[in-house]
Parts: sequence; C-alpha cells; structure tokens
Amino acid sequence: MTQSIRDRVVGIIAEQAMLERGDITMDASPQDLGIDSLGLVESIFAIEEEFDIQVPFNANEPEKSEFDITSVGTIVHAIEALVARQAV
Repeated sequence: MTQSIRDRVVGIIAEQAMLERGDITMDASPQDLGIDSLGLVESIFAIEEEFDIQVPFNANEPEKSEFDITSVGTIVHAIEALVARQAV
C-alpha cells in the first residue's frame, strides 16, 4: 500500500465523514464511518479528481467490478491498481 495514496484517500474519506484522519482505520467500511450512499459517491468523485482516474461505474456491485468499496483498505488497494494502470 503506497503511503501517499493511502494518506490522500484517508484525507478525502475523513473530510467526507467529518472525522479526524486518526479515526479512519483500513478495516472500516464506509457505513462504519457514517458515510451514506450519497457521501460515498461524493468521495469517489473527489478520489477521481485527486488521482485523475476513472472509477468503474459499477463499483458498488463487487461481483461486477474489480473496484472493491467494502472497506477503506480495499478502496486504497483499488485506487493503487487504477493509478498503476494509468502510469503504464
């Protein structure tokens, strides 16, 4: 897990959840953090803008997408994969 990507994602999620960065754990789900579906969409838009990437439109359907949004850690890993693909 790239530290800077993780830190940037945690910052975005913390801002959306109105929490301190230290309150965000890698195993927490968006729901655990009080992020509803609209907040999750806003977080994804902010992440796309921050990293200049496109998150698959079906990210909320894990069986249809490689982008897993079940926890902060899986979101970070999915973003790392998208950033790595973009760098090639």
